[in-house]
Amino acid sequence: MDHRSGAVTPAAQRLSRPLDAIDVPHKKVEKICCLGAGYVGGPTCAVIAFKNPHIQVTIVDLNAARIAAWNSDVLPIYEPGLEDVVKACRGKNLFFSTDVDQGIIDADLIFVSVNTPTKTKGMGAGYAADLGYVESATRHIARVAQGDKIVVEKSTVPCRTAQSMRFILEANSRPGIRFDILSNPEFLAEGTAIADLMNPDRVLIGSLNTDAGRSAAASLADVYAGWVRREQIITMNLWSSELSKLAANAMLAQRISSINALSAICEATGADVDEVGYACGLDSRIGPKFLKASVGFGGSCFQKDILNLVYLSESLHLPEVAAYWRQVVEMNEYQKKRFLNRIISCLFNTLTGKKVAILGFAFKKDTGDTRESPAITLCKYLRAERANVAIYDPKVAESQIWLDLTEPGVTDDLADLQKQVSIAEDAYSACAGADAVVVCTEWDEFKCANLDYKRVYESMNKPAFIFDGRLILDQKQLEQIGFHVETIGRPRSNFTTPKDWE
Repeated sequence: MDHRSGAVTPAAQRLSRPLDAIDVPHKKVEKICCLGAGYVGGPTCAVIAFKNPHIQVTIVDLNAARIAAWNSDVLPIYEPGLEDVVKACRGKNLFFSTDVDQGIIDADLIFVSVNTPTKTKGMGAGYAADLGYVESATRHIARVAQGDKIVVEKSTVPCRTAQSMRFILEANSRPGIRFDILSNPEFLAEGTAIADLMNPDRVLIGSLNTDAGRSAAASLADVYAGWVRREQIITMNLWSSELSKLAANAMLAQRISSINALSAICEATGADVDEVGYACGLDSRIGPKFLKASVGFGGSCFQKDILNLVYLSESLHLPEVAAYWRQVVEMNEYQKKRFLNRIISCLFNTLTGKKVAILGFAFKKDTGDTRESPAITLCKYLRAERANVAIYDPKVAESQIWLDLTEPGVTDDLADLQKQVSIAEDAYSACAGADAVVVCTEWDEFKCANLDYKRVYESMNKPAFIFDGRLILDQKQLEQIGFHVETIGRPRSNFTTPKDWE
């Protein structure tokens, strides 16, 4: 293989388009601009700069405060390894700027990595993706660009979004300027994003099946080939690439909802969901990942992408397909309500005036992201039951917690909220005087080896309840201290079985 050709080796010739099978002349990318300095654009382009010191990478955003944070010693995103990557190349070949126009003018290749939230109003509200930011970014590129550009979808978008982007670009650009559209979805897990970028399972590049499309794909492939093996860089048509992202997230979320559905059966029968998940994961056809029961999945992608898939299915007149995927989200909501009911039942069927400590507010460990965090929903339910809630999370800013708890659908009255909710500086102060402790995020800090649960127990009202929503605690150790322990996917502590079955 001639690596100078920018050829992309397919994992399977039948399933991806091999660019090394034909002559693919293409342009070498020297300057990259990323529109959007969020959870995807920031880490992705920081790693691209880190691995390609010969390429100038500029990340632009209209949010001046966010750009200032990227240029400071305290980055706006917490992600293990990110700070080291940014500091290694910032000011050398990695730049953060609010000058969007100049970034577009200078770039050979432009990543569009803007937010695509679920619509809250209008047709498809609650399901469809709001592509307003994508359209705005696309129109900005068309208005400003002074030469040919490769425009890359990095945001998670519905199928055929690339077609809309190309139509907008061609209708609004200056005469003689060419735009090539690519799809390059991200497959990052927050908390491991840098490791995922450094060692990806695959890189997907979707393009039109034309000479120009293949040439643009080869240019982007060269960028990733700075550190990714060629056989892991997969090319396919635009629509397959766009759908692959939604499909991957839907299938991962489906596994979580499946094990959570089984956790309800485990609690009712005396089975242990950890043991069931372990046994299933040993099957090579299934594998062990995403078979960990919890209070529910969160994050910016899973629910949004599944709902997008539901809307797509309905718009294609496939109601049975839509109902299938909708059930994954409904099971996730059911798991949260089921967990709350268990708390209420254990605390003598009333939470009025009782203090409940929430340990963890991020949707998962090793990230400060709270989007769709189960803790938000749980706090809403606890407040409705007139409980007093104390929250502690090691990485989520206090301002973010207040913002999440005053969002539409939760509450819009901060003063009223603060009568019931407080934010603690550490786990011990959150738990002091509490009737119950609820572990919502699997931070290592909350494990029995790292937190003095004897001290926690002594500071609580008795009986002292602890609810493990993440399966990270040593139940026997806590029971020896004196806690009444309730764990997702395990029978209640008063569950009885015949003596000769134990």
